[in-house]
Amino acid sequence: MASTRQELIAPNGRKISLNTGLFIGNEWVRAAEGGLIESINPANETVITSVQAATEADVYIAVRTAKAALKHPSWADLHPSSRGSLLRRLSDLVEEHSVDLATLEAWDSGKPYSVALNEDVAEVITCLRYFAGWADKAHGQVIDGGASKFAYTIREPFGCGNTVILKPSELTPLAILYLADLIKVAGFPPGVVNILNGHGREAGAAIAKHPDIAKIAFTGSTSTGREIMKMAASNLKAITLETGGKSPLLVFKDADMEQAVKWAHTGIMSNQGQICSGTSRILVEKDVYESFIEAFKSFTQATSKVGDPFAETTFQGPQISKSQYDRIRAYIDSGIKQGARLVLGESSSRDHGGKGFFIEPTIFCDVSPDMDIYREEIFGPVVVISPFETEEDAIEKANDSPYGLAASVFSQNITRCHRLAKKIESGTVWINSSNDSDSLTPFGGMKQSGIGRELGQAGMEAYSVIKSVHVNLEAKL
Repeated sequence: MASTRQELIAPNGRKISLNTGLFIGNEWVRAAEGGLIESINPANETVITSVQAATEADVYIAVRTAKAALKHPSWADLHPSSRGSLLRRLSDLVEEHSVDLATLEAWDSGKPYSVALNEDVAEVITCLRYFAGWADKAHGQVIDGGASKFAYTIREPFGCGNTVILKPSELTPLAILYLADLIKVAGFPPGVVNILNGHGREAGAAIAKHPDIAKIAFTGSTSTGREIMKMAASNLKAITLETGGKSPLLVFKDADMEQAVKWAHTGIMSNQGQICSGTSRILVEKDVYESFIEAFKSFTQATSKVGDPFAETTFQGPQISKSQYDRIRAYIDSGIKQGARLVLGESSSRDHGGKGFFIEPTIFCDVSPDMDIYREEIFGPVVVISPFETEEDAIEKANDSPYGLAASVFSQNITRCHRLAKKIESGTVWINSSNDSDSLTPFGGMKQSGIGRELGQAGMEAYSVIKSVHVNLEAKL
């Protein structure tokens, strides 16, 4: 069988050897039906390469491989501390290869290279090391049942010893394929980690419906999350869903306005606005409404430099795809037609000979709650700013959404901040910051923003089940 490895030269001149096959059982294989997915550079719309596209047949092979690995002594009998050592070894390899990983991510997704390197890859390293420390600390509980009996609980798989199948987004398949080679080098036994690129309607659906998969963890749109719930219901799979959001950011007149402006900008304009928890609804106390708008506009104009992801001065690269570009443009047009005041933006920015999915940062104000741009997730560098009168008004407007992923509150009255944190309906509340997260703290949504939590101890525990063991010492019938 011909090799699926390709030699690539990135826009920054980096030469990268990348395997584009399916990673099953620590081996690279071609898709059963021979399908391919083109990886498109969103900065100039050229094809980077093509990767193998899994279908249902490949999913079934991967599941059989993962099931066998789950029971194989090389993994099943491995001490939890040794599993932690594997994760630490993988984190070291990610750090060693961070430039290649960041290059692929910037090339494939359009995000600035500096962000991919200093934030995304750095967070991967931190996350791996954090959970490596949990591998031998997933303790159970001993329960006193009286003199004649006791019970205890254990978490299975012990030491987070699952086997997994990863299906990346078909829009960004490259960096995860590079990671697969590092997983093998780190020493993970065959079948513990399997990676299948593929379309959601084929590979994703097959994973969601497969009877031998015990849990699904999904990050993506609310509509896709609903479909996954329906398919997972066929065998009562455990699910974790991190879906859409329309997160509010509240600014009171006593806030540190300079910091509120900077955090508000980071909260929506980072990652080209493609942030599930992006604070895309800014609610400002009426007394400082107009002054905040002017300060936010000025800071955005000075900071959000749109352009080549590999240029050092770039803050914002292109959107992820043509379909997402078109979707964002449609929302901008909708906002204008429905009467919102356009403060900044409107025109698209197509560099590189008219190519690339670039959109200027866009700010709307005087937006009513019935407008599409106010209520619906846009997933782009588009923000709406609206005034509020009182604290109660701010809470009501913040909660007036089908989503509940995150929220931010800016005020120097810390008592007020804590009061609002309790009343706002969201899985995360940031006080005087925005999109400020880490591996130690659980993350997830309420309402239509998802089910369950990732990260932190709660995230780790979601990948195990509690078994209760009752021990009869002397009771007789």
